[in-house]
Amino acid sequence: MSDLYLVTGGAGFIGAHLVRRLVQDGERVRVVDNLSTGNRARLAPVAAAVEFIEADLAEFPACERALDGVDYVLHQAAIPSVQRSIRDPLASNRANVTATLNLLEASRRRGVRRFVYAASSSAYGDTQVLPKREDMPSNPLSPYALQKFVGERYCQLYHDLHGVETVSLRYFNVFGPAQDPDSEYSAVIPKFITRLLRGEPLTVFGDGEQSRDFTYVDNVVEANLLALKASAAPGKVINIGCGAALSLNGLIGHLEEILKTRAVVEYRPARPGDVRDSLAAIELARGSLGYRPRIGAREGLEKTAEFFRSRV
Repeated sequence: MSDLYLVTGGAGFIGAHLVRRLVQDGERVRVVDNLSTGNRARLAPVAAAVEFIEADLAEFPACERALDGVDYVLHQAAIPSVQRSIRDPLASNRANVTATLNLLEASRRRGVRRFVYAASSSAYGDTQVLPKREDMPSNPLSPYALQKFVGERYCQLYHDLHGVETVSLRYFNVFGPAQDPDSEYSAVIPKFITRLLRGEPLTVFGDGEQSRDFTYVDNVVEANLLALKASAAPGKVINIGCGAALSLNGLIGHLEEILKTRAVVEYRPARPGDVRDSLAAIELARGSLGYRPRIGAREGLEKTAEFFRSRV
C-alpha cells in the first residue's frame, strides 16, 4: 500500500493548499482539523479523495487515532496570530505547544518516518541584522512567537533524543488564494486586497515602512514536499521565504497597480509584538532541500488578487 500523509490543520489556508497538492500527486491523505479556524469548504475540490477527522490535537488520544498507519506528518495546525496570542495566551499555547508535543510523542510511538513542522520567522524577534539566518539567536516578542519557537525546539529534541526525523520550516509571511480576509486577525495581503476591491480604506499600524519577506503559498507547499524526503533535512530549522523584502507602503503600491485603484490609507500607532523588518536568508533551504522560490511577490500578488477579484 502507498504511503499515508497526515496534514494537521488541513482545512486551514496553508494546510488546504498542501492537501490539494498531495492529492494531485496521487498520494493518500488524511486531514485532522478541529475547525476552530479552518474551513472544510477549502477542501471541497478534493473531499472525496481525503480522509477527514475532526479532532483536537491538544487531546492526546486524538493524536494517537490520527496517526494510525501514518508514514509522514505535515504539522500545519496552529492558531497563527500574534495579536490573538497576546489577548488569549492560554488557548494559543494549548493549540500551538500542547498539540505539537502530543503529536511528536504520538509520532515517536507510532514510528512515523518524518515529521515536518510549520515553524515561524517570528521566532527571530526584532533583530536589526538582515537577512535573518538560522544560526542567529531567537528573541520572540509575543506568546505566538515563543510558542512556535518552543515547538521547533521540541522537534529538535525529539530528533536528538529519540531519532524522530523532524524538520522545522520557518515560514516568512505566507500569502495566497483562499486566505481568510475577514477576521480581525487576518493577514495583511488578503485584507488589503478585499478592502481595495470594496473601495474601503486600508489601516496600517506604524509608518508603513516596516518590511516583510512575503512568500507565495506555492513556494511553501514545495518546501514541505522537499522536506519530506531530503536526506540533509532532519534535525534542522530552515527558513522558507523568497529572500526579498517589501515594505507595506510598497505592497500597497503594487496592489494599486494590479487592481487599478487608489488606496486611502489610515496610519495608526504600531502594535505591541509586531516585528519591524523581516527578510529570510534562504541559503540553507537551497542546500538542504534544493528549495528554489518559483513565484516572486509580484506574481503571487497578481494570482491572489485575481482569486479575490473573481469572488467579489
